[in-house]
Amino acid sequence: MSQQQSNLDRAMALIDAANREDPNQVTVDGKVWPKELLYSQRMSDMLQRYTPDADDAMKLAIHAQHVQRWKSPRDAYPMDRIGYLKWRKDLYQFHAQAAADLLTEAGYAEDVIDRVKLAVAKKGIKSNPDTQLLEDISALVFIEHYMLEFANKHPEYDEEKWLDIIRKTWKKMTDRAQQFALSGGITLPEPLVPLIQKAVANT
Repeated sequence: MSQQQSNLDRAMALIDAANREDPNQVTVDGKVWPKELLYSQRMSDMLQRYTPDADDAMKLAIHAQHVQRWKSPRDAYPMDRIGYLKWRKDLYQFHAQAAADLLTEAGYAEDVIDRVKLAVAKKGIKSNPDTQLLEDISALVFIEHYMLEFANKHPEYDEEKWLDIIRKTWKKMTDRAQQFALSGGITLPEPLVPLIQKAVANT
């Protein structure tokens, strides 16, 4: 095994070990998962489907995007718009630093760590290709795995609200990711397909 592969395997294992500590559990197909461990697996699976030739830095950034998210809970901040924005900003930095610490432990050099930190911290969306790839993967995973769950939690949202949510998600993605989503690259949540089609028509 090459040193590069050894570092990658070690870093992935460290990220998984960190996410395995998530006290929040979810059950999928009869199997119980720590929530963020499942999320990281879904992110890496989507990257393999969407960009199978991604380099190590992006494999790591995608896998570590939500690392230890439960340690920065939303309710630790004021439950208003300002509190939400502050939480999101701090959260990105928290994930970026947590990922950097694990990559350092795995033996990665500073150049790789810096790329991962920039992407995970969501720096330079639309201008940094790494960050945009992470954004594409996040949106595709949300649509395939979490959008219907989110809809079920918010029965009070009317059609206009949903069209707005879908369009905002859509705008975060590149043309390539949008085409991937619509051409069978992901499994669209069946009950929401008419809404999705309506939202993205003429966009």
